[in-house]
Formats: sequence, C-alpha cells, structure tokens
Amino acid sequence: MTHPNHPQPDLSRGRPYLAIPGPSVMPDRVLAAMHRAAPNIYAGALPDMVAAMWPDLRAVAGTAHHVAAYIGNGHAVWEAANTNLFSRGDTALVLATGRFGLSWAESARALGVSVEVMDFGKSSPMDLIRVQERLAADKGHVIKAVLTTHVDTASSIRTDIPALRAAMTAAGHPALLAVDCIASFGCDEYRMDDWGVDVTVAASQKGLMTPPGMGFVWFSEEARQRCATSDLRTPYWDWRARAQPTEFWQYWDGTAPTHHLFGLREALTMILHEEGLENVWARHEALARSVWAAFDAWGAGHSRIGLNVADPAHRSRAVTAARLGAPDATRLRDWTEHQAGVTLGIGLGMAAMDDPAWHGYLRVAHMGHVNAHMTLGALAVMEAGMVALDIPHGPGALDAAVRAMILG
Repeated sequence: MTHPNHPQPDLSRGRPYLAIPGPSVMPDRVLAAMHRAAPNIYAGALPDMVAAMWPDLRAVAGTAHHVAAYIGNGHAVWEAANTNLFSRGDTALVLATGRFGLSWAESARALGVSVEVMDFGKSSPMDLIRVQERLAADKGHVIKAVLTTHVDTASSIRTDIPALRAAMTAAGHPALLAVDCIASFGCDEYRMDDWGVDVTVAASQKGLMTPPGMGFVWFSEEARQRCATSDLRTPYWDWRARAQPTEFWQYWDGTAPTHHLFGLREALTMILHEEGLENVWARHEALARSVWAAFDAWGAGHSRIGLNVADPAHRSRAVTAARLGAPDATRLRDWTEHQAGVTLGIGLGMAAMDDPAWHGYLRVAHMGHVNAHMTLGALAVMEAGMVALDIPHGPGALDAAVRAMILG
C-alpha cells in the first residue's frame, strides 16, 4: 500500500495514447506498410496501386465525381479549394460554427476573395432560417459559393449538410456548396453526392489514419464547369490535371508522396474492404456516445463540467469539446499525459491562450483507429485524474459510458 505521504507512482509507462483530434492513432499496419525502400515513381507497382486507390477515395467521400490529391495539410486543401473555386473579387459566404470555419474564411480573404461571414458562435449549430433568408436576399446571385465545416474541429459542432443544401434550394440560390470534412472524414456519416455537395476537402491525418502530409479535394462536374475560368488558380493548385492526369507525376504536380501512399492504401483497405464504411460510422457513433455519457455523469450537480454542444444531433462523432472550468482542464490534461500516458486535446478556439479561461477547456478525440478499450480507458484515466487532483465531479461516469456504448 502506498503511504499517504509518499509520492504518487509514475503510471505513464507503456504505450502512450494520443487522444487528440489529429494526428490520430496510426494502425501498426499503416506504419508497417510505410516502412520500405523508396519505389520507382515512373512505372510499375506504385502507379498501379494509386490508380486502384482513386475509386476508394471517391467511395469514402460518397461521390462518383472528381478527386484531386495534394501534398499538404488541411490548410493546403483550403487554399486548393479557394484558388479553384474563385476569381479575385468573387464573393464567398462562410458559415462558421467554430475556429476552423473562421480560419477558412481568413484563407479565402487573404487570396482576394470577398468574404462574408455568418458566425454562429462556438457552441451552437447554424441557424438555417437565417442562412436561407440571407441567400434569398442575394437577388443578383453575387455569392458564388457557400463554405462551411461538416465538423468544426475546435467546437466539435456537426453541421446538418443535407438541411443546409435544402435551405439553399429553398432560397432559390445557385451557389456552390463547399464543405470542410477534415475532422469528420471517415468518422461521421458523409454522402457528398446524395447531399448535394459540390466541393469537399479532407486530409490524411484524422479518420484516414495516415500521417499528416496529404490533402484531398473532391469536386463535382458542376463545380468543374462553373470554375473553369477562375483566375486565382495557379499551376500547383490547379485541380484539373490532378483529377484527370495523363501522366503519373500530374497527380501531385511532381514527385509523389510515396510512403504516405503505401500507408493510405492500407488504411483504405481497413476502412472500406474489411470493416466497411457504415460499420466505421457506427463504431464512431458508439464511442462518441460513451464520451458524452461520461461527461453528463461528471457534470451532474457540477455545472463547471459539461459538453460544449448541448444537442447530441449537432455533436461530432469524431471529437468532443468539453469544459471543466479554469484551471482544471489544463490541470487534468497535464495529469493524464504525464502521470498516465493519455494526451488529451487543448480547448482550441474557446478562449484566447493568454486568457485564464483558456485553461477551462479540453477536447477528447475518438477518431480513426480507436476501439472500446481505448476510449473507455481514456475516460477511466480522466476520472482517476479528477480524483488525484480533487476536481469535484459526479459519480457513475464509467458505468454510464459502458452502457451508452453497448446499449445506445
């Protein structure tokens, strides 16, 4: 037995768990697939493998249309989408539900796009009536495209994309719809063509379970035709040759990200051909429910603790943003990482980093290569940290998490 005056033992030895919203946990199979010598980038096995991967990339996005690949992160594919969608002076309407919606707006504005932002705050879904009214008021159809996040990685708000498209249709507006799926891709249900999306952007480091370094833009034939004369397009960002290459190098406008591709091939096999995409969505649903249930129990009678998004229908299945009250979120994150080997995400965008309130927020990721014992283990570690740090919380969180995961 440990004496009360003795220091706590270091419980962090063993494999660490990075429960942050990207880079996500990478499967051993993905890492092993990347651990090989450089291939021939001109002919043979690599070009053949890539040609067979493109239908799988379309399948995960739910589209029969075009996909362009880039060496870059999420910010890179924002720029890829912006430069292909717009000419200088064109107007974009950005619907922001958190920090990353605002960041996409900043990216477009910096390129010379005229950007109007409808900011719905950090904890609430967008008001689709307001969106419909704004689009209906644009009688001259000046707005070329509506940009939004499917899941804002900072706030964990999930936008109802079919309802958004319905609002655009009801307004009688022809704007293209572009959706950032960087946090949700391969985690939350997403059906690009069925939902009437024209442009989708995503990256490799979250639901696709591959290291950061690749980004993707899927675009409809309608978007291709209506953006054919966009004058912000530069040779590197041009999605046309990348989507319909006549030579292998055109996929990336140069040397391919060879080892990322080997890893991505393995990840797509796991997602589509072994688990199945709908089963992937169901697994993320169950993991998310367990996290929500734990926070509901911890917060019972303790109003400082709670989920950022009140309505489960508007919560991401990939990441959960929550509050503990300052400074307890930072205290808990420090404890779980250094004493127990579980790294939780910072509360990005909920307060300025120099504001003491910043220390009251955190995020728990449950995206990609994550199973029951990983999520339940992370929740157990969080509760252990609350006990160790004397953070007041309600009882029964782990039992509630198990029941939510198994019983729904």
